[in-house]
Amino acid sequence: MRLRPWNRKGIDTVVAALLLVVIVVVMAAIVFSWSRGVFGSILPPPANGKETFALENQGFNIPNNNVTLYLRDTGTTSTTFVSYYVQDMSHDQCAKASGWSSGPYLPTQLAIVTLGITSPNCAWTGTPFTFQSGNSYQVILVTSHNNQFTFTFQR
Repeated sequence: MRLRPWNRKGIDTVVAALLLVVIVVVMAAIVFSWSRGVFGSILPPPANGKETFALENQGFNIPNNNVTLYLRDTGTTSTTFVSYYVQDMSHDQCAKASGWSSGPYLPTQLAIVTLGITSPNCAWTGTPFTFQSGNSYQVILVTSHNNQFTFTFQR
């Protein structure tokens, strides 16, 4: 008895499904390679370590309107702070975005960082303020690797 060639639908379905799987895998590999090339050139290279700090204490020098932060470098690389922002509860802000640096601080070292909020030191957004007892303040420190550390403290 002769087999009929048009009765091979099951094999054609399996071959079509395998062909679709191969096409999807190849397209995924192409998209992955393309995205690594495009985004790899845009993103900055990773630092050779991790920058991490923990706030241990703070102190205030009221006549000069300075706050001193005692930060422990718990990271794995040396860190230098290059700018800071101090904000009060009303969102008034003192910004020292350039012309200031503190560090470098080595891993496990205690970083003693003094921040001034007087007019010559700051570019003000909102109303200038002084450190008042009972108020909370937020400090953002920016490192030379452009990482930001935010600390909140109360006087």
